Amino acid sequence: MLRAAIDRLPLDRLPLHRLRGKVWVVVGIVLLVLALYYPAGMLVTHTINDDVDFTPPARFQVEGGSQAVSMATALISREIEDTTWAANKPWIFPAAALDNMPNFQIGLIYAVSRFAIEMTDSLGRTRGSSQADGDLDRASGLLKYDGTIWVWEPSTSLLPTASAEKQYEAGMKALMGYNQRLGTGAAVYDRRADNLIGFLERVSSDLGSASGALDYHTMESDAGWFDTDADDIFYAVKGRLYAYHMLLAAVGQDFQGVIAEKNATAVWDQMLASMRTAAEMDPLLIANGSNDGLLVPSHLAVQGFYLLRARTQLQEVASILLK
Repeated sequence: MLRAAIDRLPLDRLPLHRLRGKVWVVVGIVLLVLALYYPAGMLVTHTINDDVDFTPPARFQVEGGSQAVSMATALISREIEDTTWAANKPWIFPAAALDNMPNFQIGLIYAVSRFAIEMTDSLGRTRGSSQADGDLDRASGLLKYDGTIWVWEPSTSLLPTASAEKQYEAGMKALMGYNQRLGTGAAVYDRRADNLIGFLERVSSDLGSASGALDYHTMESDAGWFDTDADDIFYAVKGRLYAYHMLLAAVGQDFQGVIAEKNATAVWDQMLASMRTAAEMDPLLIANGSNDGLLVPSHLAVQGFYLLRARTQLQEVASILLK
């Protein structure tokens, strides 16, 4: 009789069966979330901030300060605070699966760091024999920090470390400190023609390096739509060109009197227009076809054309300023 009673029990309603059913529901939900986490997170995170009409917010503007330094600090703030710094995110973040946005950001910060170095070495001091400005020197060091470092970098240490965002934030604050002192007359911004020439030559040299990277890749590969490295190079150069365009437009305001006095305004504007065209390029897909291809474009070659045109015009401006 006992066995017959057991056989009549509703086993499918026992707690163990209900628990197993709930486990499979939970597993299914987890798998669904994971399947959506990266695509949805990447879509939300992905931002290429290439607004060429961007102006520094009021908190970065300093009366009597440098427009170029205001632009540099605003660009840093925008990338690490208003957007998301994607270049150092580990696999637990959807941004880790992005590549165009991180390359653009690293290119942008690289150009800003080069500007900070030039401010330290020449523009922010009186001649080469004077002492370098402390805030500028600190900023130029901090902005050279590796943009791919997160709060934990096990390849170098098992202990927490300073993230790229924290270093860039400290560099931004150092630049702001310099600009505030400049506004009160307690810092130097030597707006001489020869200083501007030196800065333009440094930018021209850096753009030459970028054009070399473009040229090397177009010569090494013509994989067309299937070139998985072409977009990385394209957006790294795009970030650098964008930042230089924004900084040079602001430098033009700082040195407006010098540029006008040397009758270099027209060439200066042409140089900015070429750089703007290159900075605004944003194809849906990046192709690295052959330079004379019929059906597949070479976006790297087009980008390189405008880059070299801007570089030539930079050299023309420097030549005019020498006279």
